[in-house]
Parts: sequence; C-alpha cells; structure tokens
Amino acid sequence: MLIAYENYLSFLDSRLEKFFKSQEPYIFCKKGCTKCCRHAQFPYSLLEMQYVLAGLHNLDKKTLNKIEQNLANILTRKQKFKGKKFLYDCPFLINDECAVYKYRGVICRTFGLITQYENGTIKSPFCAHKGLNYSNVLNLRQKTISIRKFKKLNVKEEPLGFNISYEFLTGSAFEAQFNLKFGQMKPLIEWFEA
Repeated sequence: MLIAYENYLSFLDSRLEKFFKSQEPYIFCKKGCTKCCRHAQFPYSLLEMQYVLAGLHNLDKKTLNKIEQNLANILTRKQKFKGKKFLYDCPFLINDECAVYKYRGVICRTFGLITQYENGTIKSPFCAHKGLNYSNVLNLRQKTISIRKFKKLNVKEEPLGFNISYEFLTGSAFEAQFNLKFGQMKPLIEWFEA
C-alpha cells in the first residue's frame, strides 16, 4: 500500500510543483517561515500516518527524541484543554524545520495555494492575513482577488485557485486511480493518543 501511496505522492508533487511555479509572484513561502506548521489541527488519514511513521525510521535518535518530547508536551496540554477545538504546533517541527518533510501529509504539501472548490468558491491560505501568500493580490475583507492589486503588480500570470482541497485529494477518485485506501482521517495528534 505504501508503494501505491508513493506513486500517488509523485503524481501529486509534480502537479503541485507546476501550480506553485505558476503562482510564483504571489507565493512568499520560504524555509523557516513555519506559519503553516503552527496553531492548527493537521488532518491526517491512516495511510498518511503509516507513511510518516515509516519515515521516522530514517531519522537520527536526537531528532526522534525531540519529536517524542514535542508529542508528550502537546498531549499533556490536550488533556488539560477544556475548549472545543484544540490547536497545536506540529510535533514534527524542530528548529523551524519539518523533521519529516519527505514524508509530510497531503495538507502540508498543498498549503500556500488558493483552494478553489467545485462550487467556485475560493479559500486563501491563512498566511495571506499575515502578509504572506497572495496578500499582494487579495482583498481579505471580501475574500476575493483584487483586480486593482493584480494590475498594479504588472505580472503576466494571473492569481489562480486550484482544486486541491484535502477532501478532494484524499477522495475515492484518487483511491481508485492509484489503488489505495486513505482510511480514517483525524487530527494528527489524535493518532498518538493512547
């Protein structure tokens, strides 16, 4: 099953590379930013979890220990949490870098682009509100692309949204195409609860 998933990731990564390349004037992701790795829930399917766990075997002992420490800290905070939606920093984030970058989940691979849903609505990455991706062309109040801002940039490539929702990319069409099963989905930290 992991070989089929690696084939899927190869397909997905090649598509995402083209999407990100076409949107370069609007993408401000850079190493060390990590806004997408903080204060979230990170949906992971069973298959994604199996893949990341297999990837942990390739890490050095010091990195594994840090991940275990991060997990323990997050789980302790979660046990004390009384609210409705527990948000946390990714346990794989170490010194502002992803320790499992090669094995990261689908949601991590797609973050930063505008998602365009089949009904035509768009969702900008939340980092746009922090002056990052697409902030140079979005009207954040109206949640639309500002034609005025776009024209002011004087770039050829238009800001676009892509059908990259997590639900779509882990849906039955891709399961059938790549002969795999994503399985149950839940927030990353819940996979580590006893």
